[in-house]
Amino acid sequence: MTEIQSPRETLTVELGARAYDIQIGPGLIAEAGTHIAPLLRRPRVAVISDETVAGLHLEALREGLAASGIEMVALTLPAGEATKSWPHFTRAVEWLLEQKVERSDVVVAFGGGVIGDLAGFAAAVLRRGVRFVQIPTSLLAQVDSSVGGKTGINSAQGKNLVGAFHQPSLVLADTAVLGTLTPRDFLAGYGEVVKYGLLGDLLFFEWLESMGPKLASGDMAARVMAVKRSCEMKAAIVARDETEQGDRALLNLGHTFGHALESATGYSDRLLHGEGVAIGCALAFELSSKLGLCSQEAPSRVRAHLRDMGMKVDLRDIEGDLPDAEGLLALMAQDKKVVDGKLRFILARGIGEAFVTSDVPGETVKTVLDEALALR
Repeated sequence: MTEIQSPRETLTVELGARAYDIQIGPGLIAEAGTHIAPLLRRPRVAVISDETVAGLHLEALREGLAASGIEMVALTLPAGEATKSWPHFTRAVEWLLEQKVERSDVVVAFGGGVIGDLAGFAAAVLRRGVRFVQIPTSLLAQVDSSVGGKTGINSAQGKNLVGAFHQPSLVLADTAVLGTLTPRDFLAGYGEVVKYGLLGDLLFFEWLESMGPKLASGDMAARVMAVKRSCEMKAAIVARDETEQGDRALLNLGHTFGHALESATGYSDRLLHGEGVAIGCALAFELSSKLGLCSQEAPSRVRAHLRDMGMKVDLRDIEGDLPDAEGLLALMAQDKKVVDGKLRFILARGIGEAFVTSDVPGETVKTVLDEALALR
């Protein structure tokens, strides 16, 4: 794979009458009105954002919409995973009703994955479903959560257990805003980018091995390329399996372990979602190797690349206490990927060769966790 020259790319998520475009490249927020106007019956949108994103980019979005004569009302919620909860969800829905958002209107989710998930879920239930537009501002949201229509909130029992499938009408991934992310937030998003290479595209993973440092240092062409390839892969899988009956589960590579670790750390800043995914991918490859599915070289290569990028790779990279292996297994059993009481794992026969299975001995999983915890 080579670098692309064009600063703009457009992909389509092929879902028949509900197909929608993903636009990728710098400068899209300034042009938001041009892209959103064709969706509107009246020149007004309701935007849900968070305090961090609003402080950096909300006025730019207001100007981008105003340039096309579109009025904007905005609700700003606290930043962080804790916002994906019933109280903030309720607040968002009540606010949308107060703003007299009609069924023919458009809600705009303007932020990272937390805001995209929450605002999308609010749009899904408001008046039994209003359209929404995703303007993802984090790398993680641009390559993963903004595409595919999964919306929802967390509950005390686990992550993303309450939600709905509700596809956006448009995704605007402005890659210029990635420059305002902290290095840690950018690398957390990179955990999801690497996942795509690991689950189904060895050539993409090899490209990331060579281009990862350029991506991290701000090379715009490399960033557009990485977001494009990630979205391409996700869009193709979603078109085949919108509601996760089969292939779409591949997108959960690293998530069974990762979600348990997020739960163990209280969905706090101790472990960001993409960091949990990266550690989870390393553990999934370790488990695959332990089961004789892939060579030991594969998990070593995954870890080496994550280390080269300066990312969290092992359980020892998580500060503070963690449950023991039994405790982590109990958290994994709460995952929504449990089917008939059996955990679904995404394992791999090699880099780029992931598959879904429920046929994993619990003892082997416990051994992998025990060994990882012993290194702390």
